[in-house]
Amino acid sequence: MDRSIDQGIVKLREKLLLMGGYVEKAIEEAIQALLENQPTRFEKVHAYESKINVLHKEVDEDCLKFLAIQSPLAADLRFILAVIKINTDLERMGDQAVNIALNGKEYLGHPPLKPLIDIPRMAEQTQFMVKEALDSFVQRDLALATDVLDRDDAVDAMKSQIFRELLTYMMGDPKKIEQSLNLILISRNLERIADHATNIAEDVIFVVSGKDVRHGARL
Repeated sequence: MDRSIDQGIVKLREKLLLMGGYVEKAIEEAIQALLENQPTRFEKVHAYESKINVLHKEVDEDCLKFLAIQSPLAADLRFILAVIKINTDLERMGDQAVNIALNGKEYLGHPPLKPLIDIPRMAEQTQFMVKEALDSFVQRDLALATDVLDRDDAVDAMKSQIFRELLTYMMGDPKKIEQSLNLILISRNLERIADHATNIAEDVIFVVSGKDVRHGARL
C-alpha cells in the first residue's frame, strides 16, 4: 500500500475513534444526569456535542481531500465511504444525546412520575451497542458487528414496552401527560441511537467483507 494512503487511513481512523469516545461520554452524561437527578450534568452533554461537531466537519473535509488527492481503490475506497457514513451517524448520536439532556431536564423539573426501571435497561443495551459497534470498527470484527444488528430488535421492543406503560399513565391521569411524554421522547432518542449503532455495524461489515447487509440482509 502507498505510504501516504496508509498514513491517511490511520489518521482518519484515529479521528473517528476520538469522536466516538466523545459520543459515548455524551450519552453516559445524559443518562446518568437523569437517573441520578443531577441536572447540572446535562451541561457536559452540550460540551461534548461541540467537540463532536468540530470533528464531524474535520473528518468530512479529510475524506473529501483523501478522495480527491489519493483516488483510493477497492478496500481503501470502501473504508473512506464507510468513514463518511459513520461520521454522520456519530454526529447524529451526539444530537440524540443532547435531546436526551433536554427531555431529561424537563422531566427532572417536576416530581418523579415513577421509578425509572425500563429506561435504564434500554439505555444500558443502547450504550452496549454503541461500544460494540465502535469496537467492531477498531478490530474489523464481523462477529461484533453482527451482534449489534441482532440486538437492535430488543431495543425496539423496550421502546414499545415503555410507550405502552406510559400510555396507561397518561390515560389514567391527564396531569401525568407531560412527564410521560418526556420519558417517551427519551426512549425514542435511545432507540435512534441504537439505529445509528446498527448503521455503523452495517458499514463495518461492508468494509471488512464487501457485502451490503442493509435492510435485513445478512452475511
